[in-house]
Amino acid sequence: MKVIKRNGTVVDFDNEKIRTAILKAMKYGSGIVKPSIADSIASEIYTELHDSNEDNIPISKIEELVFNKLITKKQKLTARAYEGYRSVQEFKRTYTALDKDIEGIIDGTNTEAIDENSNKNAKIASTQRDLMAGEYSKDYSRRHLLPSNVLQAHDEGIIHMHDLDYFAQHIPNCCLVNMKDILNNGTVINRKMIEKPKSFRTACTVATQVVQQIANGQYGGQTFSIAHLAPFVRISYDKYYDKYINRGMSKEDAKKFADEDLKQEIKDGIQTIQYQINTFATSNGQAPFLSIFMYISEEPEYEKETALLIEEILRQRIIGMKNEAGAYITPAFPKLLYVTDENNIHEDSEYYYLTKLAAECVSKRMLPDFISAKKMKEQYDGEVFPCMGCRSFLLPYKDPETKKYQWYGRFNQGVVTINLVDVGLSANKDINDFWKIFDERLELCHQALQLRHERLMNTSVEISPIHWKYGGISRLKTTNFNDLLFNDYSSISLGYAGLYECVMALIGESHTTEKGHALAVQIMQHMKDKCEEWRTKENIGYSLYGSPIESTTYKFARCLKKRFGIIKDITDHDYVTNSYHVSVREEINAYDKLKFESEFQNISSGGCISYIETCNLSQNVDVVLDIIKYMYDNIRYAELNGKFDYCQECGFSGEMQLDDNNEWYCPNCGNRNKNKLNVCRRTCGYLGDNFWNTGRTAEIKDRYVHIDNKPMQISITMEN
Repeated sequence: MKVIKRNGTVVDFDNEKIRTAILKAMKYGSGIVKPSIADSIASEIYTELHDSNEDNIPISKIEELVFNKLITKKQKLTARAYEGYRSVQEFKRTYTALDKDIEGIIDGTNTEAIDENSNKNAKIASTQRDLMAGEYSKDYSRRHLLPSNVLQAHDEGIIHMHDLDYFAQHIPNCCLVNMKDILNNGTVINRKMIEKPKSFRTACTVATQVVQQIANGQYGGQTFSIAHLAPFVRISYDKYYDKYINRGMSKEDAKKFADEDLKQEIKDGIQTIQYQINTFATSNGQAPFLSIFMYISEEPEYEKETALLIEEILRQRIIGMKNEAGAYITPAFPKLLYVTDENNIHEDSEYYYLTKLAAECVSKRMLPDFISAKKMKEQYDGEVFPCMGCRSFLLPYKDPETKKYQWYGRFNQGVVTINLVDVGLSANKDINDFWKIFDERLELCHQALQLRHERLMNTSVEISPIHWKYGGISRLKTTNFNDLLFNDYSSISLGYAGLYECVMALIGESHTTEKGHALAVQIMQHMKDKCEEWRTKENIGYSLYGSPIESTTYKFARCLKKRFGIIKDITDHDYVTNSYHVSVREEINAYDKLKFESEFQNISSGGCISYIETCNLSQNVDVVLDIIKYMYDNIRYAELNGKFDYCQECGFSGEMQLDDNNEWYCPNCGNRNKNKLNVCRRTCGYLGDNFWNTGRTAEIKDRYVHIDNKPMQISITMEN
């Protein structure tokens, strides 16, 4: 006789296995082991099956016979134990896709999860725990939380539900931390009261602890303003000055020594921020995604102190941080947001020296990014404010009591991105069909965004007390934060990707041509109008957001190839173009690119960022200054991407290369060991230093260098 096992394999019938299983069940059931009963049941089953003349017997039939005979022989406890053992064994035999995904995180084969975030080191245990939890969250969300049509659209790359690995939890995306409130009014961390700091040094420590706690209670980036720490610079100075006066020094000497002590404290405090942020490991398995807003005039009373802090931040970032080999490299965090304004953009302006320092810094470390106060004030009623983390901007909101604009203490509810390329190709060059399909897909995104919103409704403020109770976002006395989900207090983002390819699919031209540009603007405006329509109807802050699609770019590209095949300049690469950007392969000079993309920033007001790709400009800072001045006059938010890498094998400092297989190597010694290469690139808005997935790596390789230290033809006249 043969036995057919559950996995389909066929083995010889073995009577002894039945006996052994019964004896184990007796031991763990009643505790009374009766070998004679086990022998009897095994023998009876063999006889019955042999007499049945069956050649191949399913294992389930044998198990059923064992259970029934145990009941017949009044061995109920043993029968229950045997049934339980069968259930456990069946559970252990079940191997799901989730099991495979988790195994892949541990053994390094699940590249989709491992390479999803270029700032996560998946070799580290804490990161693996986050990734494993994320895989379960995705599995749970797919089976229980997402409707079939949304899930299918997500899987087929028609839309993308961002951060599905955190969807099961009731937590928000990104935020502007109200550090001013926290530092002045205190906070609570782990049920321990943190009072107002009495020095700048302590304020820096508290700020970093707050950043870590905020990161633990959300899944996106965060931003705080360095101006909110400026009052504590004055507090420290006053303490030093009073100390020396009390020692009997003259006012002149007291000021001199107080200035010296303050300078050292500022240096120490800023170093604390830089080192803490880059060495913290949050519950997300990474350093906090932090941006620091550097706007000299944000707190007019403390303008001088703010300038001192900005100067020290830039000087320390120029130096960089040491890697494990002791060489200075470019740190990814915190991201720096430098605001250009009338008091620092002109050569005769008071703080121009800071802009020169910012130019030197970005020429060596790819940061800071630049926010134009001039362009922002034009669009936002004279207001200047930062993005939340990488690129997400809030809608204007006025405090109902003060009637003044409020930016800090606000957040984003989540993002869903539409694949514009798929819409364009699905229309098959029929513009009427395009608009019909477009509206259907947008409504699908709308449904998915509503799921994001509903996931946050009725969430207890205890989910993250520092967000909702102790000043990070608010100091609510209510049990939930429902009120903050309406009236434009928080935003929720309709993301989009592949505008360039979408236009190519419809008319066969880039959106940088006159015809392509007109269509691109129409597409963008249509999405913005939809957001406004939903916002008006539901009183929820829908906004249009240029998605960074760090890893989603590869997913979209794979799905497009599967659905439509290989189409030149549309699906023939492993990535799609970010948001409204000019194609990375298109040869266009820096000024033309910035001017062209600035129009789309005005439409994509819920999230945007533009960049230009450069060579190493550390010996050509004057060019960087010219670009910064051009940005000030022409575009709200932009950045420069250089290449500053390091090989730990030979000490080469410069640009690491990609071979024909998109594998990184040192051009000096040929080193290909990623553990011995420090490669830092602009991923999308944040810098990334833990390498990227196949699609993003291909996109990085294809980036046209807009400024390469060679003479450049400029077709757009710079404004004065």
